[in-house]
Amino acid sequence: MKKFFVSILVAMLAIPSFAQYSSGGFSLDEENLYWGVRFGVTGASLGGDLDLGMKAGMTLAGVVGLRASDSTPVFIESGLYYTERGGKKDDFRVGYNNLEIPILVKYGFKVGDEIAVLPFVGPYFSYAFSGKTKQIGTEGKESVGTFDEKKAFTGGLKRANMGFKLGVGAEYNKVYLELGYQLGITNVCKDDDLSSHSNALFCNFGVNF
Repeated sequence: MKKFFVSILVAMLAIPSFAQYSSGGFSLDEENLYWGVRFGVTGASLGGDLDLGMKAGMTLAGVVGLRASDSTPVFIESGLYYTERGGKKDDFRVGYNNLEIPILVKYGFKVGDEIAVLPFVGPYFSYAFSGKTKQIGTEGKESVGTFDEKKAFTGGLKRANMGFKLGVGAEYNKVYLELGYQLGITNVCKDDDLSSHSNALFCNFGVNF
């Protein structure tokens, strides 16, 4: 985690080097295709019956976007994200690692000559490939697999999930920052008697090319 925050600091210090570019990936005046990288933090939780509060995690991603209209600044963006999700409460901590694909619709507004503001919304689809749950067991604290329905206090979580992602981004000289929220609509509990959804606040920083 320390290396992650050092990377953020290095990227922020590098911002002035992008000043030679005009406002890049989200040009509102012409048809274009753009690529980007993202890294950031999430505050994930599990609502419903599990009622687990926010757990901090990391996001890394590569994205691609395409202008969808010659006359209107509407963009379609997708990509592949690595995200850390879960939740925590008291002595219980649920964590898992996702691969996620969003399909976002963005609409761009120019704010001055170099800044673009882009609200966005769209669905996302994710799959959890690994995870650990820390809990109190018969012999004290123990760590078990998050998806293990026999050992995890949650009754095990499902790996597949989907929901909706909404937020707003801003770009200045190819440097991009976004804030948003992910609302899960899949019941992630394997136990039929429980219902819970994975939600998350997120803040991502990156560059568009």
